Amino acid sequence: MQREWTTISVTRPTGGVALINLNRPAQRNALSTTLLREVADVMLQAQADPAVKVVVLTGKEKFFSAGADIKEMHAGGFEALNNPSRQTSWDAIAGFRKPMIAAVQGVCFGGGLEFAMLADVIIAGQTAKFGQPEITIGILPGDGATQRLTRVVGKSLAMQMILSGEPISSEVALRAGLVSEMIPDGEVVERAISLATVFATRAPLALQLAKEAVLAAYETSLSAGLAVERRAIRYAFTTQDQREGMAAFIEKRPPVFTGS
Repeated sequence: MQREWTTISVTRPTGGVALINLNRPAQRNALSTTLLREVADVMLQAQADPAVKVVVLTGKEKFFSAGADIKEMHAGGFEALNNPSRQTSWDAIAGFRKPMIAAVQGVCFGGGLEFAMLADVIIAGQTAKFGQPEITIGILPGDGATQRLTRVVGKSLAMQMILSGEPISSEVALRAGLVSEMIPDGEVVERAISLATVFATRAPLALQLAKEAVLAAYETSLSAGLAVERRAIRYAFTTQDQREGMAAFIEKRPPVFTGS
């Protein structure tokens, strides 16, 4: 991950954790094709790097992301959204197999919310706002909100947000299950890193298998999802980490997981 980025910054705040900070402040972290490509590049590197167990995504104190880059879309029309390079980047981020946490403060609108929903856990600041305002400029969400938001918060609230374009508070987002925690502004990134550090102590293969099984609940029927879970736990029982974890429990010592 040692390279120069133009729209993001990447750090390693603790062992096993990579922190990606969206860094287009003048554009309120609008999701340009370049930004998405850089995030995707980091994700692909992190996926291949055994030293990275968890990725945390964050923005600025006043805005996580205001959404897609409207100037790009105004100039390029639908093809700006449907750009193969942009879609490849989006798919790479969505397909990241390790745990991903979004630390959201301030505005999280449009494509920014769709981007945040790619994370496995969203931690929100008290004054964060979540919205899908695309309807106010004559379009609709095009990066997954009609599907992901509905699956998370239910039809009624998703319809309200998408058809009105009006945002919801972090308190409403917490009640709806869109975020897992609402904490004071200024403590969000620290909390996300703390949670990521906990995740990073767990067995790496079990983390990936558990993530895959939970995500199957959004893609399949109950019976098919249970089959995914069964296959995952069957595989987990073949790993060295399973043997180490259970031995450590019996011997009353911390486990030493190796990802094997």
